[in-house]
Amino acid sequence: MNAPTSPAASATAIDLAPFRTRRARLLERMQAAGGGVAILPTAPERARNRDTHYPYRHDSYFYYLSGFREPEAVVVLVAGAEPKQILFCREKNEEREIWDGYRYGPEAARETFGFDEAWTVGDLERRLPDYLADQPVLWSGLGYDNDWDAKVMLALNAVRANARSGVTPPHSVRDLRAELDEMRLIKDASELATMRRAAQISAAAHCRAMRAARPGRFEYELEAELLHAFRAAGSQYPAYPSIVASGANACVLHYVDNDHRMTDGELLLIDAGCELDGYASDITRSFPVNGQFSAAQREVYELVLAAQHAARAEIRPGAHWNQPHDAAVKVLAQGLLDLGLLKGSLDAVLEKGDYRRFYMHRTGHWLGMDVHDAGEYKLGGDWRALVEGMVLTVEPGCYIRPAADVPEAFWNIGVRIEDDAIVTADGCEFISEDVPKTVADIEALMRDGRHG
Repeated sequence: MNAPTSPAASATAIDLAPFRTRRARLLERMQAAGGGVAILPTAPERARNRDTHYPYRHDSYFYYLSGFREPEAVVVLVAGAEPKQILFCREKNEEREIWDGYRYGPEAARETFGFDEAWTVGDLERRLPDYLADQPVLWSGLGYDNDWDAKVMLALNAVRANARSGVTPPHSVRDLRAELDEMRLIKDASELATMRRAAQISAAAHCRAMRAARPGRFEYELEAELLHAFRAAGSQYPAYPSIVASGANACVLHYVDNDHRMTDGELLLIDAGCELDGYASDITRSFPVNGQFSAAQREVYELVLAAQHAARAEIRPGAHWNQPHDAAVKVLAQGLLDLGLLKGSLDAVLEKGDYRRFYMHRTGHWLGMDVHDAGEYKLGGDWRALVEGMVLTVEPGCYIRPAADVPEAFWNIGVRIEDDAIVTADGCEFISEDVPKTVADIEALMRDGRHG
């Protein structure tokens, strides 16, 4: 029987150099902050029901440092004059490989992923106290997983128990995830390349769904078109549950049932993105099921598109995080006044927040390994400045539910337009614009789809 093939030997193997660089950078940051030991586990496997598990997905922080995708693994980094990088992983087990697929085992994992040492995960409890002994700081993500916290505390107490022999335990605990958040916030070249490709895959999927939309089809049929396009292009998963929301469902921000039969005259909102090699994309488009915007749909759609243009113009290094949101809100508020959906002056509408009746969410979020990615939005109480290499979404919207003071032509119009933006040296790069956004381009694509 042929031995299972290592994923690292495949033609699609990921460049592992950036992961080694990140570990080295983290060790430097730790040393500058007092040294110590960092301990970071990957995500556990989760049972779906009985003996069936959910598809396994690694922890983002763990993967960011290791590039290692197997479950039951832990990274330990020791700062100091002689820094050390250690990986704990599952043992090599050819019998389990027959059932579950290839396992690196410690020796192959150490060599492939560039660690100084590698041990079986079963050795962790025995070896961890030795790594913690005489170290000033314990870097860990305490508070996220009770079982993992208990293991760390067990090791820490084992060091404390040896105090009479002259061994000292770490005297302080630092939040490892907070340190990694700052690193993850600014993407390196390899991350940006992956995210551009993820956005391209998702954009093609949205175009496929637009072409396939018809009155009488179910929302889940278009969800299937999206998932087909994601996987066929090499994406491993959707980055989040796809939203395919027609008619009144488009006014439910996190609608995921996707089981409504679409009818003529409805507007359809699709919020969907793939995950590629651990990185998310996040795109939203809104378009008419029948391929032709009504007058009211067009007015609302073009208002939201204008708000996105205004937000985009504010994205550049040195601008603060909230500037794009403020710009979008101002455009939306004035447009809602012009449409007669709000009353009063622009200043009053902004001050009172009356626009929140139709626009109740923020204009964006960080994007990266997680769809709502790591990183603080404020520093010292102030909105943080944008920096080249950050990635964020730009997603203004307008959601109009039936009400006595709302003209019926606007009822159940839900519009959101979302793109993924990289902050560049002199502005930003929208990496998801392969999906049409103007009314004319959307109608043309849908018309071509019907004739194709």
